[in-house]
Amino acid sequence: MALDRLPHAEGFTLQRRNPKGGTKPMAYWGLQNETDPLTDVLLGSPAHLFHRATSSLSRKHLREAPCNIQVAQAQHAELVSAYEHFGVKVHMLPAEPELTMQVYSRDSSFMTPYGAVITAMANWWRRGENYAALRAYEAMGIPIYDMVTAGTFEGGDFNVIEEGCVLIGCGGARTQEEGARQVASWFEKEGWETRIAFIDEYYVHIDLMVVPIAEKLTAVCLTCTDPKIVDWLKAKGHEIIDVPFADTMALGCNFMALGNDKVIAPTSSQALIGQLKARGFEVAAVDTAEISKTGGGIHCMAQALRRAA
Repeated sequence: MALDRLPHAEGFTLQRRNPKGGTKPMAYWGLQNETDPLTDVLLGSPAHLFHRATSSLSRKHLREAPCNIQVAQAQHAELVSAYEHFGVKVHMLPAEPELTMQVYSRDSSFMTPYGAVITAMANWWRRGENYAALRAYEAMGIPIYDMVTAGTFEGGDFNVIEEGCVLIGCGGARTQEEGARQVASWFEKEGWETRIAFIDEYYVHIDLMVVPIAEKLTAVCLTCTDPKIVDWLKAKGHEIIDVPFADTMALGCNFMALGNDKVIAPTSSQALIGQLKARGFEVAAVDTAEISKTGGGIHCMAQALRRAA
């Protein structure tokens, strides 16, 4: 699970974005959507995981039943095994004792067809994760598309709904409107359709309530998602699988689509798992409940590096 420089490495650059748009997609790395077959994923180490009050949900667990770190670490090992079972190459961010929330590798960066974007974290104890992400991309020869400089923005709020279309979450506490609009402007110049979803900060990131499963098939918590967003998805031809609110609050809508009708989902999300299996999906159910007490789920813990179209 070491960081490997692959023979397809394209050379590291700190800003690849063409300010006028028309940035050339990368030849090897990147993704066009969140549902093509996943070949490479970046995960963060739970070696120094610490339960902090990063959200309403993590504060609730701190009061009632704080995370058992050893159990959480064992659960993360099972998650790694699930990716390897499906043939996904796992790249690990080197563990750093100062980065206690690094397990959530989705937040400090996000991947595009043009390179990685380095985000701007809201909590002071997570800002060093951005530098760790930069070092990782440099080691792998993955160029940087750009870096967020206007307000805060976290990767869980960049949700590629389908090729050339992104749903950007904005809750104000973790992703601010300034950051959301800066990111949206970049992709509008690339010719993408962008939509900003203003969400209550209680829900942290948009990938808590809306996550693509397969082409034109999306999991949504209808109870807490703005009906206008749901109507927008349906108008684009997306079939919706509703994830119950109670499951969503346990991070049950926060799963990872692997492509080819394969999914890694939390064991607690029984309604979603049942519907996926009924449709013929192969589901690896992994117990991540103890990790999720610290504020995130399976999708939060994974940064897709490459999806093969």
